[in-house]
Amino acid sequence: MQKPLDFYKKQLVELEESYTTITKKIITVRVLRFVIFLSTTISIYYTFQLSKIPLLLGIVGLLLFAFLVLKHEKLKDYRKIITAKKAINTTEINVLNRRYFDLDTGEEFINPSHFFSNDIDLFGIGSFFQYINRTVTNDGKKQLALTLVSNVITGIKEKQLALQELASKIKWRQHFSALETAVSSKKETTEITNWITNYTSKLPAFLAMFSKIFSIISILLIGLFSFKIITFSIVLTWFFIGLAITGYTIKKTQKLYTEAGNAKDIFKQYHLLLEQIENENFTSSILKNKQQDITSENKKASAIFKEFSKILDAFDQRNNIIIAVVGNGLFLWDILNAIKTERWINQYKNTVDKWFKTVSFFDAQNSLANFVYNQPSYVFPIIQEKETTIQAKNLGHPLLNPSKRIDNNFTINNEQFFIITGANMAGKSTFLRTVSLSIVMANCGLPVCAEGYNYKPIKLITSMRTSDSLTDDESYFYSELKRLKFIVDQIKTDTYFIILDEILKGTNSKDKAIGSKKFVEKLNGSKSTGIIATHDVSLCELANEHSQIANYYFDAEIVNNELYFDYEMKNGVCKNMNASFLLQKMEIV
Repeated sequence: MQKPLDFYKKQLVELEESYTTITKKIITVRVLRFVIFLSTTISIYYTFQLSKIPLLLGIVGLLLFAFLVLKHEKLKDYRKIITAKKAINTTEINVLNRRYFDLDTGEEFINPSHFFSNDIDLFGIGSFFQYINRTVTNDGKKQLALTLVSNVITGIKEKQLALQELASKIKWRQHFSALETAVSSKKETTEITNWITNYTSKLPAFLAMFSKIFSIISILLIGLFSFKIITFSIVLTWFFIGLAITGYTIKKTQKLYTEAGNAKDIFKQYHLLLEQIENENFTSSILKNKQQDITSENKKASAIFKEFSKILDAFDQRNNIIIAVVGNGLFLWDILNAIKTERWINQYKNTVDKWFKTVSFFDAQNSLANFVYNQPSYVFPIIQEKETTIQAKNLGHPLLNPSKRIDNNFTINNEQFFIITGANMAGKSTFLRTVSLSIVMANCGLPVCAEGYNYKPIKLITSMRTSDSLTDDESYFYSELKRLKFIVDQIKTDTYFIILDEILKGTNSKDKAIGSKKFVEKLNGSKSTGIIATHDVSLCELANEHSQIANYYFDAEIVNNELYFDYEMKNGVCKNMNASFLLQKMEIV
């Protein structure tokens, strides 16, 4: 199997070659276009006195010129796709070389009151979200964030199969993302969906038939005039009647045009994205079900979006002065396109949201699948229903440098609690975040950073990072109490994996010891499982009183007057603390 880094480098070389080839073709077409224009002009000039020859040359030259214009636009669009793919592969190379801090941080999703996201640095600078996010649309980004924080523990095996399948479709994923980059509209699809869903027709229903009859009469009158059966004044009178009718509805059609114009670019590009989903062959149940969401009884969703895009393009022609005058005077152009727009909205208003969400789903899933592809050494958790909640071999944190990272074996049974002690900087907090993130990843269907991982699915809840609030007139201690109360309330109705880092930090040592013991005993009496890190070694006495509580520690040693950490979790209670040594070493005391 080709290594991810080698694949991206190879792709970049191939894309550079394609870019050069396409650029040469674009230059050639531009030259040919100029030659056609020049030769047609000169030919008409020298054959102007000949009968019908200049007209024939002009038509041929115009057709060739139009063909080259269309060819030029297609080549430019293709080059944009290649440019987007170059950027995609460059990003992947940078990320695999651990250069990802300029990517989107997802800081807008930071939520201190969430079950776990703020404690484990799920969002923000250097976060897991920043590391894995490759979404292109804003809706896709929101969907990815929602997936990570959802705490949903059902259907994990199906999620794994879907991500494994998408991971293998790397070229399809890259092409899908490249197409997404062409979406130029700054409007949210939710805004467009709300507009379409809540839209009520402004124009009378009879205008649909009336506009067609009016156009037919206009064609007949023009025909009668060309055969000199009627005078031009009759056609002119009919023309002004058309303008008057158009003017009567101008406020309604103008409002609809403005609102529809905001959606034009999205529909123009999204039909291509839907087409990619429709035409791909999926085997996993989740992907197949999502694919079925964009099928219709008569037409594919992509065809329906494309149809609406063409309607909006035609509506947009009202800005052409000739169509604005002649089109409305003789064919009620504005009314005709407004009627078509309203008819489309009324027909598909209840399904548009589902189709947009399908695109967002694939945008988010592609990011997760990209992570799967980039980490072939990670393992998918083996889902089980046993007495063991987590049994991990060489579990590590995915954001740490593999060359420096120390992994740990970790096994914890259902309804068991570990009390972890250790010196400052010995690795307790990192380990807590490692376990927490592995649970989040497992619940999302992702592989985890380990050599083996047996897992009984469980929801996660943490209290590792609390702060006071001046705006809410709230002390640090009270904030922590609120968090602990939140945990107690949650475990009354559901089972959680609880991770706590230093309980009751905001009170004195004696009060803290008494309160912490009572709280741990309360947790131990629940159906939950978890880890509690502390500097208070008196808390470790609980292991002697409760069989479901065990002590572990991270050690620190002073070797040759230097502090040494091995970052390995060991059985027992920590004996070596390092605060005094560090104070002296840094010449603080």
